[in-house]
Amino acid sequence: MKEILLEPHVESIRMPENLEIGLMVSESRKKCRKTFCPLEYYGLALGQSPLHIPQPLKNGLVNNANFGHYSAAEGIAELRQAIAGFNSRHFNLKVDPNRIIVGPGTKQLLHMIFEIIKGDVIIPSPSWIGYFPQVKLLNKHFHTYHLKSEFDYKIQPDNLAEFVSKLHKEQHILVLNYPHNPTGLLYSKNELERLATVCRDHNIFVVSDEIYALTTYNFADFTSMGLIYPEGAFITNGLSKDRSAGGYRLGSCILPENNSEKLEEAFKKVAATVYTNVTTPIQLGAIRAYEPNEEIEEYMKIARQLHRIMGSYMSAAFNEIDGIKASTPKGAFYFFADFNELSEYLIKKDVKVSNDLMYSLISHPFHIATVTGNACLLDPDDFGARIAFVDYDGKKAFDNYEATPPKSPSDEEEFVKNNAPRMIRAVEMLKRYVRFLKKN
Repeated sequence: MKEILLEPHVESIRMPENLEIGLMVSESRKKCRKTFCPLEYYGLALGQSPLHIPQPLKNGLVNNANFGHYSAAEGIAELRQAIAGFNSRHFNLKVDPNRIIVGPGTKQLLHMIFEIIKGDVIIPSPSWIGYFPQVKLLNKHFHTYHLKSEFDYKIQPDNLAEFVSKLHKEQHILVLNYPHNPTGLLYSKNELERLATVCRDHNIFVVSDEIYALTTYNFADFTSMGLIYPEGAFITNGLSKDRSAGGYRLGSCILPENNSEKLEEAFKKVAATVYTNVTTPIQLGAIRAYEPNEEIEEYMKIARQLHRIMGSYMSAAFNEIDGIKASTPKGAFYFFADFNELSEYLIKKDVKVSNDLMYSLISHPFHIATVTGNACLLDPDDFGARIAFVDYDGKKAFDNYEATPPKSPSDEEEFVKNNAPRMIRAVEMLKRYVRFLKKN
């Protein structure tokens, strides 16, 4: 039988590194549980909330398990109404439910936006690992916009204007993600307003990926781009991060305020063509997660504090290691670690490009799983790593926090040590790795 040939653009796509390494770590741990295993892996690669799914959301799914019928491609009306109310309460966004599209996770919705909206895509780097492969899979033209550590890895409006002025004058799509994966950093209202001015002046639509919005540690600091640039922003969000339900695969997209029936129809027909509808029981169950619910609100408050405590401790611990500079997260469960001061030592240990850093860190005996290099759209000579600080028993930490919340910085440090011992050991192993690099 002849070999089945694949399309070249598909052959060029790799399994996402965070999933590849995360699954490898998970499988290794399963094997180790069955037999004596002296090896330990430190899972700092896969960005999945370790917390439990809130009970009202689980109850909603169970109570609607019998609904097996097809439903509207854009999402059932009751859910879109609930999502509109949720956005009004939390983000002060007054959204007509007709502007809301429900999809099987925000990743699918992002793919649809890139597929439907004409224009080159501008992807800031370091980047979440998912944007570039989707654009590449669609064979869509893109531009990498490199963020700088001296500006806290944030887009600078004047620099963006200069960058875009060198491109063609037609429509562009800017990816804006905040709290930022991988740095954990946040844009202020003033910063967003300045970015929106540039976007209006240069015919740029914005895909504002706000999936981590409700994990912002001080939530009062968060402003949705939907308030700042309502006529030109696509706002994506979902259940996976703040309500820890990544496996439920349910996300939402708010279309721009001045969208036309033609745009709404485009999303509906593509959704119907690609996935028919999001699983109906999931949609019906998710209504509980978007309607006013005190239990879920309290859950999200505790989740924010847990992410803040873990992220503050881990980023500070990385910054104490000579040669590593880490961002200080303001939301989400990531920070970015800059290894460039160690580049001379890395190259001597045959870590010649940024992609190699991931394999060097995971190698024996260090076993530190991270995401580096091409996955984050880094240049070959940019040695950086995304650190996901989620390698702990989330339910245990949640219950312990609820029973006895830490009251001081020293209490919080003790809380991390008691509830995230594997991450503590990961830091110690990283110190060992740096000593190995510097050893002749």
